[in-house]
Amino acid sequence: MADITRRLGWRHLRGAPTAHIRHHRGGKLLHDGPGLSFWYRALTAALSEVPVDDRELAMTFHARTADFQDVAVQATVTYRISDPATAAARLDFSIDPDTGVWRGAPLEQLGTLLTETAQQHALDVLARTPLAAALADGVTAVRERIAAGLAGEPRLPGTGIEVVAVRVVALRPEPEVERALRTPAREQIQQEADRATYERRAVAVERERAIAENELASQIELARREEQLVDQRGTNARREAEEGAAADAVRAEAEAARTVRLAEAEATRSVRLARAEAEGAREVGEARAQAQAAWLRVHSDVDVATLHALTGTRLAENLPRIDSVTVTPDLLTGLLSRLGARE
Repeated sequence: MADITRRLGWRHLRGAPTAHIRHHRGGKLLHDGPGLSFWYRALTAALSEVPVDDRELAMTFHARTADFQDVAVQATVTYRISDPATAAARLDFSIDPDTGVWRGAPLEQLGTLLTETAQQHALDVLARTPLAAALADGVTAVRERIAAGLAGEPRLPGTGIEVVAVRVVALRPEPEVERALRTPAREQIQQEADRATYERRAVAVERERAIAENELASQIELARREEQLVDQRGTNARREAEEGAAADAVRAEAEAARTVRLAEAEATRSVRLARAEAEGAREVGEARAQAQAAWLRVHSDVDVATLHALTGTRLAENLPRIDSVTVTPDLLTGLLSRLGARE
C-alpha cells in the first residue's frame, strides 16, 4: 500500500520499490514506474498500484483418480506481474487517492484465475492415474502438468502474469483410504520388526545356550579338578599318616630302647647297689661281731660290780634327760635282784 500524506488540499504519494505506480489525470498518463514519489490533487488524480514482486499462492483442492478415489492436492504457485500496464488495464488495481487502499480485490482475482487453471490441469492428469500410481509418482506428474498448463495458458500473458515456479507439496488420499494403504506397509514393518525381534531372541537364546554350555563345561572341569584335589589330598593324608606312623614307630622303638637301656642301667645300678649294701651290711655285721666279741672279751674278766656300773652308765647314756630321779628302796631292791639273776 502506498504511503500518502496530506498537505493543504494536495496529496503526496511515496511508493515502494516493488510497487508500480500509474498516475492519470484527465485521461493522460503523468507518472508510470516503480518507487515513484510525487504530489497530486485527489479530485483530479486516478492512481493505480500494481505489485511487481514475486508472490506465493498456496492452493488446496480435491481431485478424483482413475479408480474413483478422492485425493487432496496441496500446491504452491510463485508468480509475478511482468506487465503492470496490461495488468492495470485488465484488472482493477486502482487505489483511493486519500488512503492508498485498493478499491477492489485484484490479487484475489489473480489467485482465483491461477487456482482454477492449475486445478483444471491437475484434475486432468489425476483422472487418468490410479490411486497407487498417483501416490507413488503423482507429485512429479501433477507438478509438471500444472507448470506446462500455466505456461501454455493464454489468459495469463494477456493479463500480464508470469509464472515463476510450481511446487506440489503433497498429494494425499482420504483418511480411511490412507489408513487402509498404510496397513500393509505397517504390517510388513511389523513383520520385519517381529522377525528382527525373533532373530534377536534366537541370537540371545543361542548366546545363553553357549554361556550355559561354557558354565557347564566350567563346572565339569571344576568338579574334575576338585576330584583330583580330593585324591591328592587323600594321597597326601595317607602319606602324612604313613610318615607319622613311621615316625611314631621310630619314636616308640627309640623310647623302648631308651626304656630298656634305662631299665638295664637301673637294674645294673640296683644290683650294684644291692651288692654294695650287702657287702656293707656284711662288713658292718662282721665289724659289729668283732666289736661284740672284743667287748665280750674285754668284759669277761671284769667283776660284777664293775659291770653293773658300766651298765648303769650305758643306760644313762641311752635314757632321755632326767632332771631328778627318785629311787625308792623297793625299786632299788628289784633292780639289784634282776642284776643278780643275770649273773
